[in-house]
Amino acid sequence: MMHNPPFLVLSAIFFSSLVIQSVFGQKTAYGFSVELIHRDSPVSPFFNDSITSSELLRKNALHSMDRIKNIQFYIDQKATQSVVIPNGGTYLMKLSFGTPPVEYVAIADTGSDLTWIQCAPCPQSQCYSQGSSPFDPAASSTYRKLSCVSEACQALPRKSCLNTNECEYFYSYGDKSYTIGILSSDTLSFDSSSSPKTSFPTSIFGCGHNNQGNFRRPGAGLVGLGGGPLSLISQIGTQIDHRFSYCLVPRSATSSGKLVFGQEAIISRPGAVSTPLITKTPATFYYLNLEGISIGDKTAQAASSQGNIIIDSGTTLTILESNFYNSVETMVKGAIGAEPEQDPSGTFTLCYRAETKIPDMVFHFTGADLRLQPVNTFGVNDGLLCMLIVPSNTNSNSIFGNYAQINFQVEYDLQKRTVSFAPTDCTKQ
Repeated sequence: MMHNPPFLVLSAIFFSSLVIQSVFGQKTAYGFSVELIHRDSPVSPFFNDSITSSELLRKNALHSMDRIKNIQFYIDQKATQSVVIPNGGTYLMKLSFGTPPVEYVAIADTGSDLTWIQCAPCPQSQCYSQGSSPFDPAASSTYRKLSCVSEACQALPRKSCLNTNECEYFYSYGDKSYTIGILSSDTLSFDSSSSPKTSFPTSIFGCGHNNQGNFRRPGAGLVGLGGGPLSLISQIGTQIDHRFSYCLVPRSATSSGKLVFGQEAIISRPGAVSTPLITKTPATFYYLNLEGISIGDKTAQAASSQGNIIIDSGTTLTILESNFYNSVETMVKGAIGAEPEQDPSGTFTLCYRAETKIPDMVFHFTGADLRLQPVNTFGVNDGLLCMLIVPSNTNSNSIFGNYAQINFQVEYDLQKRTVSFAPTDCTKQ
């Protein structure tokens, strides 16, 4: 067996072009949407009504801190692992594989690239129980295995070439979970809430035959929505005008959010603001410039750095570089005026009594002032209101987390290289 170097650095632009051109020959503008369900919401198949909302908040906060460590390690070391923690505060979506199509529930994540699913044969000792049968490639008339010399195989950060000339991928995750399998292509399709089933032939994904760690039912795999060359977004880019958006509902909502692709993703409502996407390595992440945060006439200034914050759907909390956080905390304390309360669980840095009035905060991205309501910045934790903005334990990159994005339509235009925000009641989308 021949092993390629595990830390192969590739040009994202070059390979994105190769992969997209090999998958889709001509441009067809699609517009479609799918449900996006937080794993802990009442409409999630993971929902556990025996766990309180405060316990869930603390659990997701701890996962956020683990995630920022893994993101930083990935950036610093050019590590060959993806960042999502399979049982963390992530979102779920449905999609179908093969011909005829077979539907599965998978984790959707903007911090990962390769889409993969459990595939037969999948011995019990090598795979986890997902509550349904693994995808059977032999039952799909459109399934193909990709060779070692394919551009897609060369774009993998870590792979090996089997004796059969098939491309074997290896992805590990922040919690030491991993998936190993054959890089493949088949038709991926989506049941859209706004249009007939939308299908993408010869989509590239991992057919996982050895998937170990903390994966669990009913998630059958992962959908990579990052900016790297093998992500779903990059592959279908020409088909969706290089544009997608999402709208995240509050955790307690009895409706799901929406993940929207193509023309339907365009924000047309008043009040929208836009900020540039910053190109940095690794290309998986979506980087923005955060210049400061204001409350009233007081402003805490961020360190001047290009792409100093990553917007991320898989991190619950907003995490700031520690010096910047200290300035923000001082400003928040001054604006509220009340005496802080200590969090008995030790999870959160700044908490107040439940009746405390919380002010709006304005996040000043380059060219875009985004006003966040208290629902975006504070959460209820066992009778206290605790700030969902915390200091980074890596003292480097900041994260704009998913609580901060609740009730905004967030549009990614990867051709114009912008992210736009519009205040929205996402429960009515």
